[in-house]
Amino acid sequence: MSDLTKATADSAAPMVKAEGVHKSYGLIEVLKGINLEVRKGEVFCLVGPSGSGKSTFLRCINHLEKINAGRLSVDGELVGYREKGDRLYELRDREVSLKRRDIGMVFQHFNLFPHMTALDNVIEAPVQVRGESKSAAKERGMQLMERVGLADKARNYPSQLSGGQQQRVAIARALAMQPKLMLFDEPTSALDPELVGEVLDVMRGLAEEGMTMIVVTHEMGFAREVGDALVFMDDGVVVESGSPRDVLTNPQEERTRAFLSKVL
Repeated sequence: MSDLTKATADSAAPMVKAEGVHKSYGLIEVLKGINLEVRKGEVFCLVGPSGSGKSTFLRCINHLEKINAGRLSVDGELVGYREKGDRLYELRDREVSLKRRDIGMVFQHFNLFPHMTALDNVIEAPVQVRGESKSAAKERGMQLMERVGLADKARNYPSQLSGGQQQRVAIARALAMQPKLMLFDEPTSALDPELVGEVLDVMRGLAEEGMTMIVVTHEMGFAREVGDALVFMDDGVVVESGSPRDVLTNPQEERTRAFLSKVL
């Protein structure tokens, strides 16, 4: 294979590929055979009612949750497992952690260290996990704080910041590890309505820069405007998928129509 052909193949390969992914907690089956692909540079939105499996699937992508069956890969590599012959072997925790560095995740709740300034929260992982020098991490950390519009709040503690500001710091913290993929688990659901826009603006900027993003969200306007693909999940299965405009304006499945009638 020529270098050009290989580069083309690499760019065409999905960033995330799920094949028959199942996840159970005891007798409760949360994911019932999820099949989907997320292309590189795509903003992929997951919508659906609470308890449909969206957040669980997101956590499976970076092996915060272990799948029970199926295959899940990120950038061509299996998540949490190594394949040898026709068998899968679970990776050691250290190996999982090394791969997890390439995946940024932003949760509903900000989970910032309360005893650290905003900037120190951002640089903690690059220094402790990647072994970056503190000076280099601080320089890039300040660039990220500026990127999320908070350069003037770098020395503030989380308690001195609004919810929207804390969430933007959490996004900067995830970006500090220079991930190839960003996961957002309802990043605006814990915010007061007037603070939602400032977080979505940062996410729009990331989309414009070509960051691959999977977003679990109830913000249908964001999904329609920024999303490249949308999946509606319910009861652990993919009910409907397509372009956000198509799914949101002309859903084909009755269950999708019923859900959207309540949220749009």
